[in-house]
Amino acid sequence: MRVIFTCGGTGGHINPAIAVAKLLQSRKPDAEILFVGAEDGMENKLVPREGFRLETLKISNYQRSLSPKAVAHNVATAANIAGSMRKADRILKEFQPDVIVGTGGYASFPMLKMGAKRGVPTAVHEANAVPGLTTRMVADTASRILVSFEESRNYYNNPERVAVVGMPVREEFLYTRRSGAREKLGLGDRPLVISAWGSLGAREMNKKIADFMALECRDGTPWRHIHATGSYGWRWMPDYVKERGVDLAAHPEIDMREYIFNMPELMAAADLFITRAGASTLNEIMAAGTPCIIVPSPNVTDNHQEKNARVLERGGGAVVLREADCDGEVLYNEAKRLLADQSARDRMRSNLSNMAVVDSAERILQTIFELSNA
Repeated sequence: MRVIFTCGGTGGHINPAIAVAKLLQSRKPDAEILFVGAEDGMENKLVPREGFRLETLKISNYQRSLSPKAVAHNVATAANIAGSMRKADRILKEFQPDVIVGTGGYASFPMLKMGAKRGVPTAVHEANAVPGLTTRMVADTASRILVSFEESRNYYNNPERVAVVGMPVREEFLYTRRSGAREKLGLGDRPLVISAWGSLGAREMNKKIADFMALECRDGTPWRHIHATGSYGWRWMPDYVKERGVDLAAHPEIDMREYIFNMPELMAAADLFITRAGASTLNEIMAAGTPCIIVPSPNVTDNHQEKNARVLERGGGAVVLREADCDGEVLYNEAKRLLADQSARDRMRSNLSNMAVVDSAERILQTIFELSNA
């Protein structure tokens, strides 16, 4: 059995593919697995580290602008696509896959398009609530469209080919026990709030969290708060919070760090998570069942983060605030309201758990077996 996983750009596209590939490898040790991504993508680090073979294509995204720089970029992109389609065809001839699975990113387009043209069964996984550009371009020729949310079916022309499979997340998000995590962190009965805006950090939202911290200090730090600034935020935020009157040394209950490496443990222990609405993050929230305040990024294509967040809001699992409508005080008051209402948070936990797809990798694997007649 030969399977191509094609993905690229971010961990949210790559890690689900790796999770399914590892499950396939455990079930069928003789399966041949090939990853195909972009020359300059994160997949060049993540995929070889997991022991999988990787082929790359020279391909870039399109810019939605008519500026001279954007036009020149898009001309180069068009040329790259033509070359990547030829290389994709060569890979297909040499590898002879039984199935091709795309998990997102512009790097997945050539393999999915050429695979369908050659009659190879293809499946495209869309992590976001609404289809992105790559998914829209291949949806009508894909054998299966795999989505994270039930209501996403409505966006596709062929709903009979759509399957709700969720999004694979690390098992620790599903199975880390809240009581054990809180005991390990020494929290006792003290509430825990965690906040993070992504691995890079969103400057404006980090500023709002600095004001949030100032209000915590004013009120005697009523809870423990762990905030991840992201790599860019770490360069300036420690000085910025001092300017806002926050003395972290005098308030050890506020823990500001560059990254959170033990996120499954913290999310299991947390009473509230304040964050963005990337698809990976939201699936982790559902898996962990952590009550949350979500501030979607307004700087994304088709406003897809807000559409992701509204799915959780409609399901009763999240409070959603638009970035333009909130500041540090609004965030702080909403956090205080939720932390004072145990029954509301219990309902959010239950609703999030009901929305979670705990066997996502298994569902995707079964789709691969079905398409390959394995």
